[in-house]
Amino acid sequence: MCVSRTSHHIKIIDFGLAQKINPDHPPRVLFGTPEFIPPEIINYEPIGIESDMWSIGVITYVLLSGLSPFMGENDSETFANITRAEFDFDDEAFEALSEDAKDFISSLLVKRKEKRLTAKQCLSHLWIAQKDSSPGVNKIISTDKLKKYIYRRKWQIKRSNQIQQLRSTG
Repeated sequence: MCVSRTSHHIKIIDFGLAQKINPDHPPRVLFGTPEFIPPEIINYEPIGIESDMWSIGVITYVLLSGLSPFMGENDSETFANITRAEFDFDDEAFEALSEDAKDFISSLLVKRKEKRLTAKQCLSHLWIAQKDSSPGVNKIISTDKLKKYIYRRKWQIKRSNQIQQLRSTG
């Protein structure tokens, strides 16, 4: 979430399902927002901080393109796409993205959680750690698709809430 309407500063929100992780007894869960959950949740395997790193990869993909890397027509299709961990940068939305940005995302959306970048590795990744860009290197990224994505998500959440209300009153 952006700190304000005109800010480029973001903050991470929505910790409603957060829990402390004991490395000696990593939890297994079966919940989360479908298009953001990692393969280990779908496979009911132990989760860890690596699971959150997957979600950072999905969030980065969405923020930079306005597209979801694994979204299917329904949850089952989305879960199948996540389990395969296959995504691409074929859409025109990725034309303005640097190879470093794509590498950052690709290094997080890795099926085997042990092979994903850690938070520390993310902070030192070339794309994140760049101090000063050469003049003319920065490109403007269109936010048109991101706006459509946000609108579609709001509509899906509203629709889901309406269905739940109907079920509980019916």
